[in-house]
Amino acid sequence: MYPNIVLQAAEDIVNLILVLIAVLIIVALIASAIKIVKEYERIVVFRLGRCIGAKGPGVVIIIPILDIPVRVDLRERYLAITHQTCITKDNAPVDIDFIIYFKVVDPIQSVLNVQNFEGAATGIATTTLRAVVGDIPLDDVLARREEINNILRVKLDEVTERWGVKVTGVEIREIVPPREVQDAMIRQMSAERNRRAMVLEAAGKKESAILVAEGEKQAAILKAEGERQASILTAEGYSLALSKIFEIAKEVDMKTMAIQYLEALKEIGKSPSTKFIFPMEFTKLIEPLSDFVKEISGEKGEKE
Repeated sequence: MYPNIVLQAAEDIVNLILVLIAVLIIVALIASAIKIVKEYERIVVFRLGRCIGAKGPGVVIIIPILDIPVRVDLRERYLAITHQTCITKDNAPVDIDFIIYFKVVDPIQSVLNVQNFEGAATGIATTTLRAVVGDIPLDDVLARREEINNILRVKLDEVTERWGVKVTGVEIREIVPPREVQDAMIRQMSAERNRRAMVLEAAGKKESAILVAEGEKQAAILKAEGERQASILTAEGYSLALSKIFEIAKEVDMKTMAIQYLEALKEIGKSPSTKFIFPMEFTKLIEPLSDFVKEISGEKGEKE
């Protein structure tokens, strides 16, 4: 009896374990059948090896064991390409490193048409870069960086389009020319700065000379103008003086003139000379004086 009880208990334990295992398997299958797909992700589902499409975002139900999901990230990513040595058109070696920005636009094509996109993109990018730089002289490589970026982006996008990947941008981070070229560029830059300094200095001297000449010109003009104004004022003064004298002279009568003649003769008489010579015209000048003396004498006689 006791052995039967032990066997029954052992069977129950085994059955319980089997039930638990079955439950765990079912839970695992259900968990594997439910996939949570984020907004920036898609799941490419392969059923028995055949692609049945891309699913998501949200909750996606797949058949365990039969379906194999492959997650694809749709966010924009970048691929850094380390220093690549390229030969320019004029046979100058340059080291270039750049970044490729890309994103998946077709999840199915990105899974079916390329196994390792980053490796394939790196190989195409380096090959394309060498081809592009090989057609450009060194000076243009240094000056036309934006143009090189656009050329690389277009050429890479043409290749990656069949992979369901869009190349959104290519940016060259650094271009390192040979050491001797760098030294020549430094010397050229120094010479250019010296030239600009000399040009600025010459321009400054020119401006200074122009300003000085302009100042002297203005000073000469002002001086000439002042002298002209002074001459005009002097002439106007003389004119006014002569006009005044003329006006006063018109008001002088014969008596006043006679007195002036007497004053002149008085001054002549003070001279140490004993002989005086008068022109014949002088007699005409003293006729008014004689008339004036006669007039005075007549007035005195009448009074007496």
